[in-house]
Amino acid sequence: MNDTPQNLETAALLALLRAPGARWQQIADDVEEAGSARHVLERGAVGEQASLLEEGAESADLTAHIVELDAWTREGINVLTVLDADYPENLRTVYDRPPLVFVAGDLRPGDSRSVAIVGTRRPTDDGIARARRIALHLAASGYTVASGLAAGIDTTAHTAALAAGGRTIAVIGTGLRRVYPKENAGLQARIAEDGAVISQFLPDAPPTKRSFPMRNGVMSGLALATVVVEAGEISGSRMQARLALQHNRPVFLLRSLLEHDWAASMQQRPGVYVVDEPEQITETIQRLTSPVLLTA
Repeated sequence: MNDTPQNLETAALLALLRAPGARWQQIADDVEEAGSARHVLERGAVGEQASLLEEGAESADLTAHIVELDAWTREGINVLTVLDADYPENLRTVYDRPPLVFVAGDLRPGDSRSVAIVGTRRPTDDGIARARRIALHLAASGYTVASGLAAGIDTTAHTAALAAGGRTIAVIGTGLRRVYPKENAGLQARIAEDGAVISQFLPDAPPTKRSFPMRNGVMSGLALATVVVEAGEISGSRMQARLALQHNRPVFLLRSLLEHDWAASMQQRPGVYVVDEPEQITETIQRLTSPVLLTA
């Protein structure tokens, strides 16, 4: 059994998240403030809202959690907590960061230059073509393409980035042992091999109505910016655009989206940019993140 100090800390965090009434954001804050999940666990601090790691999960001693961690490691699943140096740099800065993430594949420091491409599961041919052009341009410009592994725009973004020999990250709304939709099983495996698949949920967690909005929040936090290609009035992509603004991340709307009331209204907000060409996205990101601007 691998009971190293790091594993003991991760096991303690799992125990905290599985406690009745656990509140993820509060736990992340408490653990970072204390510098130790074990210290927080020992003083018995829990929140008021039910944990979403796994329905019906119960607290257990740390030995059981360590055994579980060992099994995940053998399977190729890495667990990164807010106390770990390898926890995604961008995600650490947002207020609603998850206390831990599960990773299949390889996260790299350069993935801090991620841009999320999101959109409908039922895109038009034009939407597919636009998503492909954007992903190809981002990959060629040295950015990591992030998306949610859903059908439609997400699938197009991932496959275009891979075809260009670029980096891509899938942020999913299930555990890593699950695939949703099932037809993307091969794509998920390839991304895990050539990039990274990230989830905030326990490996066996199924898809739920609540898990996908949470996934959008993590994707927004991971990325420097979010690009919305096609999205209706009620969609996860529209939600991610809203979350990205809350995270102080720029949002790029394709001009074709302005036929929708939500996009026409959102374009008036600070941090929202309407674009026609992929080059406008990278030019704006470079301007916003330039050292001159950041130190002015």
